[in-house]
Amino acid sequence: MMKSIVSSKYLACLVGSIILNLLFIINIYVGGQWKLSWSLGAAIEAETVAAIYCSGHGRAYLDGLVVVGNKPICDCNTCFTGPDCSQFIPHCTANADGFTSNKRSLDPEYLTARTLPSDQLRDPPHLASSALVVAGWHQMSYTYGGKSFFSKELAKVVRKVHASVGNAVTQNRFIIFGAGSTQVLSAAVFALSPENTSSPAKVVTSVPYYPLDKQQTQYFSSQKFKYEGDAYRWKNRSDCSSTNMIEIVTSPNNPDGQLKKAIFHGANVKTIYDHAYYWPHFTPIPAPSDEDVMVFTLSKLTGHAGTRLGWAVIKDETVFNRMMMHMRMNSMGVSKDAQLRAFKLLNAVLEEGTGIFDFAYQTMKSRWERLVQTVSLSNRFSLQENNPQYCTFYNKVRQLSPAYAWLKCEREEDKDCYAVLEAGNIIGRQGNLFGAEDGYVRLSLVRTQDDFDILIERLHKLITEEDGDKTM
Repeated sequence: MMKSIVSSKYLACLVGSIILNLLFIINIYVGGQWKLSWSLGAAIEAETVAAIYCSGHGRAYLDGLVVVGNKPICDCNTCFTGPDCSQFIPHCTANADGFTSNKRSLDPEYLTARTLPSDQLRDPPHLASSALVVAGWHQMSYTYGGKSFFSKELAKVVRKVHASVGNAVTQNRFIIFGAGSTQVLSAAVFALSPENTSSPAKVVTSVPYYPLDKQQTQYFSSQKFKYEGDAYRWKNRSDCSSTNMIEIVTSPNNPDGQLKKAIFHGANVKTIYDHAYYWPHFTPIPAPSDEDVMVFTLSKLTGHAGTRLGWAVIKDETVFNRMMMHMRMNSMGVSKDAQLRAFKLLNAVLEEGTGIFDFAYQTMKSRWERLVQTVSLSNRFSLQENNPQYCTFYNKVRQLSPAYAWLKCEREEDKDCYAVLEAGNIIGRQGNLFGAEDGYVRLSLVRTQDDFDILIERLHKLITEEDGDKTM
């Protein structure tokens, strides 16, 4: 009898619990959509900041600039000021580099236009698909399931993106993540260096090279590896065949956008391909890359440089494990918040098909064409070669739409091209930082539309004044 009463009470409690949960679910699920509860405040907060009007020349951020009362205000683009960024600053400098200014540096901000709210863009695509609300209890531990520092689901999405673009072979490959491609490249150099040797591996790059490859390698130089400069300088040396070599190949190259290939080959050579710009908006994709170590970054794919998320696709398991050990010792993995945001963004890329690539390609193509048209008005300057190639992504022959212009001053007296541009109120990056001559300057084409428009205006003015001087 007692057992029957206990069973009845248990059953009544169970039924009551189920009914309460059903009522709770019905209460929060209204009209085919979930009724927000704990996330409502966060959503309102995000929408409120997004609605702040910055006249198309800036934007406000939840964690950005604030005024009295802790209310966010507009963070203006270069050369704009005022409460809503509507006031243009005359005679301001065109910033085609960034590190010489207190403004944003080499951020790929040209993609910002795809995520601005409707008061700043008439038809903002996929605002919802790239938005993210993170619960306070989200992934609080160091690892995923007590096993890995890296999300398996993110790795799956990365593979899908590469398969859809056709720029890298990922089948039967290992994937590792890092705090941007910078950390991934560092881990790759460590992993490919010999373990037990009295002679460090020689790390080389070919001119013009990406400056950070040199700077980072020199900074972390150890008994395992040492930066040895331009690869061509070592090419014909007799001792190369018996020396451990690590060649970093940036392809497409930064600064000139060229699709480069390794100079060294052999059992003693390890190669790292930095494919940060190997996406259809910057270059033709002639074929999927199938190298031993290939490095990519979210910043050049979606423009989210601040998320600090890069990855490598690796053939050899031993190299993968050594890179994993480096990541473990260096930073205990990668931020789970960064991995979650990358997961959300890459899924949005897949959902819209070719959308982001079409937008980015047309933007970069238009910028390159405007730059070429401007520079062609003068014999004083020239740009890098841009030979068309077949692109498997777009199924057509096309030119580069590079992230940077590799500008050369052609006059003999203009040996310091940086100074020539600086006199014209343009800031670029000196050619000697890339191992090249001072007659070259790199100009960034991936900054905001305001930055690019001002760059073209300043270049046009410099060329026009040059023609005026000739006439006089």
